[in-house]
Order: sequence, then structure tokens, then C-alpha cells
Amino acid sequence: MGAADKRRQKLEQLFKTLAPISAFSKQQARECCSELTAGFVSSTLKDLVREGILDRYQSDDRETYAWRNAQVRVDPSHWIERQICGSQVTAQPEHERPRERLLAVGAEGLGDADLLAILIRVGVKGESAVEAGRRLSRAFSENLAELRLTSKDDLRNLSPAVTVTSYAAIMAGIELGRRVADSEKRQRRERTPITSTGAAIEFCDDVFSNLALSGVQEEFHIVTLSTKHLPINTHLITRGTLDASLVHPREVFRPAIRDSASAVILVHNHPSGDSTPSREDHQVTHRLTEAGKLLGISVLDHIVVASEGSISIRESS
Repeated sequence: MGAADKRRQKLEQLFKTLAPISAFSKQQARECCSELTAGFVSSTLKDLVREGILDRYQSDDRETYAWRNAQVRVDPSHWIERQICGSQVTAQPEHERPRERLLAVGAEGLGDADLLAILIRVGVKGESAVEAGRRLSRAFSENLAELRLTSKDDLRNLSPAVTVTSYAAIMAGIELGRRVADSEKRQRRERTPITSTGAAIEFCDDVFSNLALSGVQEEFHIVTLSTKHLPINTHLITRGTLDASLVHPREVFRPAIRDSASAVILVHNHPSGDSTPSREDHQVTHRLTEAGKLLGISVLDHIVVASEGSISIRESS
């Protein structure tokens, strides 16, 4: 007889002995189940209390246990099977195991619960990695992005299978996925020429999204472009209130010359959230456009980014 069968037999024996008794003390339980070790009886009672099957009462030095639904005959079969197999993903048929399914159909073919189960990797007593993945998936079904901001203790409260190790794996998986996505977006941007106002706004909304949403002061940047108008690089020129005296053509076009740029896009933010260009914005655009003509570097556009949306100064002129 294997270890799992032996444990199943002991749990069945404990239930058969204690189920007819509506209330009992820990000592009585040990005496009634004398063929089982005291440690096994105590740990099983603790598990039953944690899952709400038993109620525990403390009076002086005496612990008393009572079945939560004393009038209903306790059916232990499902609970016992969960104790035996619940913490073992290998107890599932192979084609249902998350890791094997990923290898068979690819990660994109798995749901959130299965992906989380793979990151959690192993369960704990009474909670498999698969069950833990389902719990977390349900908890974050409305907003999966919140998972990244959730603390270890909060995830642990959702599932006891979220240990320090599995929490670290989940956070590492999320961060790696974010970096891969950023890399893919960057590669797409580098291969997509900016040939219109719409393309310029879309590019700036993507690259300068943090500046638009959370910038606390004005920043002036440029995007350098190749002869085919493919993005080369972005450069911060200055921080502070935008005016013609602060944004000197020398500072703006120095990095453009260094990048051998054929054109540039001017970009700055409005921390107020309103992207409507000011008179100074128009003045800076005109001055830099004229300076660029002398250098043979065209100013393709000037985009104002803000939390309420981005605007092209070329189109608003």
C-alpha cells in the first residue's frame, strides 16, 4: 500500500470514528482514535477547522470541537480526496496538467488560471497549485493589471499556496512579460516610418505616456528621424517652463546632428492635462523650424502630450 492510500485510510478511519459524535474535545478525539498518532489527529482537526468543517471552542484549558452542521451527516469523501490529491498536480490526468498543456499547445492557449498555476508551481496541504491559480484568476478577473500591485501578504490571504517563492515567481513573470511587450513595441516603432500627423501623435502617445500622465513639470524632448522618417532616438532637451529663451536651437539640434537625423519631432508636455498649445508653444515651433531649415534638418511636427490627449501644433496653427 502506497503512502497516499495509507493516508486516505487513516483519514477515513478518523471520520468514521468522530462523525457520529456532535461535539468532542481534542483529548476525546485522541482516545477514540487511539490507533492513530496524536499528532495526526491534532493536525487533521486543525485542517478541518481552517476549512470551516469543524468549529473550535476554547474554554479555560479545554478545547472543544463541534461539526458545523451537526444535523447533517458529514460526507468526508470529497475533502479526503482533496487532502490526498489536491496538493499534487501530478494526480491530474497528464493532458489536464498546466505545464504539459503549455508544452502541447503553447502558452497562448492557456487561461490565466493555468498560467498562474505554472508560476506557483507547487501547492500546499489542502490547496494545489491549480486551485491556487483558479483563486487568483477569479480574484483578478475584472482587472488583471492589479495583480502586479498586490503585496505578498494579500496574495497569501487569497491562497495559502502563494509562498515567498511562488510570489517571487509571479512578480518576476509579470515583469519579464512587461519587458518583452515593451521590446516588441519598440521594435515595431523602429520599423514604422512616421509620415503623418496621426503617426506622430500615436508614436508620442506611446513613448511619452508616463510624461503625459504623471509629469509634474514641463519637459521638452525631440525625436530624431532617419531619411526614411524611421525613429532613431529620443532626447531630453530641457525641463522647466517652455519659452523661446530656454529652448535654444543649438541645444535642440546638437543631438539631431549627432544622430545624423534628417528630421525631428518636437515634443513637450502640459502637466495641467490640457494640451491646447500656448502662444509660447507656437513661437518655439516657428523659431526651431526656421533654424532647422538652415541646418537641413526639417521639423516634422511639434506634439503637445497631456493626460487629456495629445495635439499637433502643426494642425492647430
